[in-house]
Amino acid sequence: MRAALLSDPSSPLELVGDLELSDPRPGEVCVAVSHSGICHSDLTIIEGGYLFPAVLGHEAAGVVVGVGDGVDHVSVGDKVMVTPLAPCGHCDGCARQQASRCTQAMSFVAGTRPDASSPFSHRGRLVHRGLGVGAFAERTVVPASGVVRLDDDVPLEVACLIGCAVQTGVGAVLNTASVERGATVVVTGLGGVGISAVQGARIAGASRIVASDPVESRRQAALRLGATDAVGADPAELKAAVADATGGRGADYAFETAGVPGLVSLGLELTGAGGTTVVVGAPSPEHTTDIGSTTLFMIQQKRLLGSLLGDSWPGRDIPLLVGLWQRGELDLESMISHRVPLEGVNEGFDRLRNAQGLRTVVQVAPAK
Repeated sequence: MRAALLSDPSSPLELVGDLELSDPRPGEVCVAVSHSGICHSDLTIIEGGYLFPAVLGHEAAGVVVGVGDGVDHVSVGDKVMVTPLAPCGHCDGCARQQASRCTQAMSFVAGTRPDASSPFSHRGRLVHRGLGVGAFAERTVVPASGVVRLDDDVPLEVACLIGCAVQTGVGAVLNTASVERGATVVVTGLGGVGISAVQGARIAGASRIVASDPVESRRQAALRLGATDAVGADPAELKAAVADATGGRGADYAFETAGVPGLVSLGLELTGAGGTTVVVGAPSPEHTTDIGSTTLFMIQQKRLLGSLLGDSWPGRDIPLLVGLWQRGELDLESMISHRVPLEGVNEGFDRLRNAQGLRTVVQVAPAK
C-alpha cells in the first residue's frame, strides 16, 4: 500500500507504494485512513532523528476495514476517529480513566506494540508506527481501544483534528486545569493546540483570554475563536497585556502550547497567587524550567502541571468534543488552513516549520 515513509531523518518523507501491513491481532482494528492532520509532534520526531524508519501521522480518522478477535464496539464499515493513547482498560491508571498512566498506552512513544513488534514493514525491515497510529499510510492497525465510532454524518476531514490538537488543547483546559467560569487565562503559542486551548477557555467561560503568538494571522484567528486579547511574542508586551486584563493580579491560568524554551517560566511569572501553569507543548528533552525562588513559589501557592493529550479518555472525551462541534460550540473547520494529498505531505511540514496557518490536513485516501 501507499505511505509516506520516514526512512532517513535527514531526508524528506518518501512516498512508497510497497509498505506491508499485517492483519489485526486479537483486540486490534485495521483502519483505512481518510485524513490526518500534521502535528508538531511529528516534526519533533523528524528533527530528533530517533525513530526511523517510521510512518508518522497520529491525528487521524478513517473507516474500519478489519477487526481482530474480541472486538465488538466497532464493525467493518464504521467511521472512526483514532487516538494516540490507546488504553488497556485493565490497569490502575485505566481504572481512574487516565490513559497517560497506562503502560500499553504509553508504548506509543516507542512506535511499536508493547511486545516491540509493529504491524508495518518495508522490504523485510520493521517500520515504526509513529506515535501509536501511523496515519500517513492508506491503512493502519491499531489497538481497538484507540478507535471511537463516529456517526455517519460526521466528516472525517473535520473529525481527524480531534485526534490530537483538539483533545490536547481543549483537554488541557477542561481536564488538566479544570478552568472555572470567570477565570483569566493566558495561552502562549497559537498553532492547532494553542487555538484549541483558546476555544477550551471560551467553552469553560473564562472572562479574559490573552493569546500570544509572533504570527499576526494566528492572533487574528485566536480573536475570532474566543480570545479577548491577542499580542505578539515579546515578553514585556505580554506581561503588560496580562496586567491590564487582570488588574495587575496576574492570570489564574497560563497554558504553554508551543514547546518553546522559556515560556513555562514566563507562564509562572504571568500567573498570580494561586495560579496554575500548564505545560502542554514539548520542548527538547534537555530543556529545564526555572521556577525562581522555591520559597516564593510555595508562599504564593502556585501550581505547575504537565498535560499529555489533554488528560483525555477516548470513550469519554471524543464523544464530548464531537458533541461540542455539532452544537456549534467548537469550531473545527476554521482550524483547517491547508489541505494536501498524501503526495504533498512534505509541503505540509514546510508550512509547519514556517508557522504558516493553523493546521494542514493530509487527505490520505485518494479523492473519489
